[in-house]
Amino acid sequence: MAESNFVDYVKICCRSGKGGAGSRHFRREKFVPKGGPDGGDGGRGGHIIVRGSKDVWTLLHLKYRKHVIAEDGESGAGAKRTGAQGHDEILEVPLGTVARDFETGRLEFEITEEGQEFVLVSGGRGGLGNDHFKTSTNQAPDYAQPGEPGKEEWKILELKVLADVGLVGFPNAGKSTLLSVVSAAKPEIADYPFTTLVPNLGMVRYRGDRSFVMADIPGIIEGAAEGRGLGHRFLRHIERNSTLLFMIACDTKDIRVEYDILVNELKKYNPELLHKKRLLAITKCDMLDELMIEQMKPSLPVGIPSIFISAVTGMNVDRLKDIIWEQINQG
Repeated sequence: MAESNFVDYVKICCRSGKGGAGSRHFRREKFVPKGGPDGGDGGRGGHIIVRGSKDVWTLLHLKYRKHVIAEDGESGAGAKRTGAQGHDEILEVPLGTVARDFETGRLEFEITEEGQEFVLVSGGRGGLGNDHFKTSTNQAPDYAQPGEPGKEEWKILELKVLADVGLVGFPNAGKSTLLSVVSAAKPEIADYPFTTLVPNLGMVRYRGDRSFVMADIPGIIEGAAEGRGLGHRFLRHIERNSTLLFMIACDTKDIRVEYDILVNELKKYNPELLHKKRLLAITKCDMLDELMIEQMKPSLPVGIPSIFISAVTGMNVDRLKDIIWEQINQG
């Protein structure tokens, strides 16, 4: 997935179809010159519908489609014929997409399953034909309902990456390197901050035909919850990972302090993130010997499983995959 092709936020103007008007028709036949009302109902205007699809990974196809317009419903006709419904506009989106109202910011729904559908903007109802308004005292009503107008609303679609494990850490913690080693993903890797500007997903094969999905999330900086750096743009992706793998380089001045900063940023953004399963990987450990590793262990954060790894040499990478598999398959 090329960096320029990953789009996780779009703002679109949605206009649903207006309902068709009801018919004011009267039955007129050769031997029935004064037949009663037989006007049919108007058809419903088209909806704007959002549907989940596993075949879509990004919102790129909606980036340049600023206006989505559904078809109007057709008017009713004589012989109680109902007008055709307006054609619905269906927007296929990746699993993990949320919809919000642009004006209020209110969350409207989340797409989490293949084929799941929600009406983003509903079409106008069709008007009733004059057949509905006949009574014993008014047997020839000469009126029918107009169709309801469609709605025009601005909506926001945001993608929250769905993955089994999300990589959390400061820039240059080695997240992209690990993902490139354990999966077929090819993220950009370089020795400068924010190499990763969008999430990268990789399918990690594990012992036989088993596998799990790993997401390389853009690096956190202190103050991210307030919008600094890439801010909320990456934090929302962490919400949809079942396990969080914290990654801290072994040459960090104080591993426990850095870990506390990462946890604090997640807490400020969404306290619910602290209920997720957590692992800690100390990275770039090919520069350490066994004695140095033993000396570092007392300084690690307590209450979180930890492991020393090197994605470059493969040190403990298989063991890390074992731990991740155990975590994501716990009840």
